[in-house]
Amino acid sequence: MRDAILVLAALLGAMAGWTDWRSRRIPNWLTVGAAVVGLAANAIASGWPGLVSSLEGMGLGLLLLLPLVLIRGIGAGDWKLVGSLGTFVGPRNLLIVLAGAVLIAGILAIGLVIYKRRLGQTARNIGKLLLAFAGGHPGDPSVSLDNPEAAKIPFGVAAALSVILFVSSRLVWGITF
Repeated sequence: MRDAILVLAALLGAMAGWTDWRSRRIPNWLTVGAAVVGLAANAIASGWPGLVSSLEGMGLGLLLLLPLVLIRGIGAGDWKLVGSLGTFVGPRNLLIVLAGAVLIAGILAIGLVIYKRRLGQTARNIGKLLLAFAGGHPGDPSVSLDNPEAAKIPFGVAAALSVILFVSSRLVWGITF
């Protein structure tokens, strides 16, 4: 049953990654619906401890990414996707998936910055985001998702690739972290 829950997480990732790639949006019906499925699947598979782990995974994902949502560094769909993934994999494994997603997003971002020849502007933007984050206030609108000219990485795609790699490493290659 645990393997089936991991497969559901990979399917969620694939669907969310596809929709984020195509439309730069992750719909609520997908993230909220998946969260309900993840909670129910873990409760059925492991009873109360499974439900608690599922809730902890969701809460951890939502808590860790909330600051980025508040400064408009990522979208709410990405935030809800990570919370939904947490319901399937639990808190410990979510940290692994999230670390992989950040690494993949970073690689994608570096590639995009090089391709668009925006290294200087990107360095200034990172500084502005860090100052906004440290100050606990909304960032400069020119450096947020609200700027239509800003180069954006679809974080849902990075999260999707990460969860698919995580599930594959577990189920296909037998690697545990």
